[in-house]
Amino acid sequence: MDLHVHTRKSHILFLATSGPHWCYEIQAKEVNSNCLGPDKWSGDCHKSRQSPINIVSSKAKVNHSLGHFSFFGYDKKQRRTVQNNGHSVMVLLGKEARLSGGGLAAQYQATQFHLHWSQELDRGSEHTLDGERFAMEMHIVHEKETEASNHAQSSEDEMAVLAFLVQEGDKMNEGFEPLLEALQSIPEPDMNTTMRESSLMDLLPNREKLKDYFRYLGSLTTPSCDETVIWTVFKEPIQLHREQILAFSQKLFYDKGQKLNMSDNVRPVQRLGNRVVFRSRAPGRLLPLPLLVPTLTFLMASLLP
Repeated sequence: MDLHVHTRKSHILFLATSGPHWCYEIQAKEVNSNCLGPDKWSGDCHKSRQSPINIVSSKAKVNHSLGHFSFFGYDKKQRRTVQNNGHSVMVLLGKEARLSGGGLAAQYQATQFHLHWSQELDRGSEHTLDGERFAMEMHIVHEKETEASNHAQSSEDEMAVLAFLVQEGDKMNEGFEPLLEALQSIPEPDMNTTMRESSLMDLLPNREKLKDYFRYLGSLTTPSCDETVIWTVFKEPIQLHREQILAFSQKLFYDKGQKLNMSDNVRPVQRLGNRVVFRSRAPGRLLPLPLLVPTLTFLMASLLP
C-alpha cells in the first residue's frame, strides 16, 4: 500500500505524480534509474516562489508583529505512527497538536513531521543560513483550520511549516531516541511502525530560543511544489550527536532491495526573487527606552568617585 499522505486538499507532502516517479538527485544518478530528479519535477516546481531558499540574516527585515508562538498539545506524550514513505521518515501527528501566534493569521493543526539529511554533516538541510548548510532539517507541517466552505480555496498560507535546522552536538539528544529506535523497523519504503511515547516539545530547542526566527512565503519542497506555504525557519538549531544524525542514512533505504541508503533527500536552494524574508527580532537589539534610561543612569553613577 502506498503510504503517501493525503489530506482534505488531496496533497500536503510527498504526493505521488502521474508518469515517472519523482526522486532526489542521488537516486536519479543511479544506473538504470527512470525517476525524475529535481530539475525535472513537474507541477508548480518551476514557478517563482519556491522553497527552500538561502536566508541572508543581515538582509532579513525585522517585523515586530512576529511575536511568540502558542503551542497547543505539543507537550502531550503519545505513541505515533512512523513511516518510511520512500523519500523520508515521516511521523503522523493525529489531531492533538495546534499552533497559533507568531504572526500567523489563523490557527493551524499539525499533521506530520519529517526530516531531510545527508551522510555529510554540512549538506543535509534544505534551507541554508548565510550560505551555510546544516546536517539535517526537520519540518513540522501544519494545515490552516478553516470552515468547510473555504476548503477548496487555495491561499499562500494554506500550510504553515516550522523548519528546524539540525547540527552536530556533543551529547546524545534523548528527545530523539524514540524516533531513532523506530528506524530499525522501517528500513524499506511503505513500511511503518509505532514509536514509543514522546512529545513534539521533546524534539525542540528550549522555548526561550523559539522567539528568534525567519519568515517568508514559499512552497512545498517536493512535487507538486504548491506555493501555499508560510515558512518559519528557526535560528536556534537542534543539537544531535553525530551517531544520531548518521543513523538516518544507515538504517533507512530508498528501495525495497536495500541497495541505496536514504540520504541527501534535499531539494536544491531556489531563487528568492522579489520576495522579502522577515525576522522576528533584531540580533543584539537595544533595551526598550523605559529600561535604557535607568540602566544608563546606574552606569554613569557607578563611574563617579
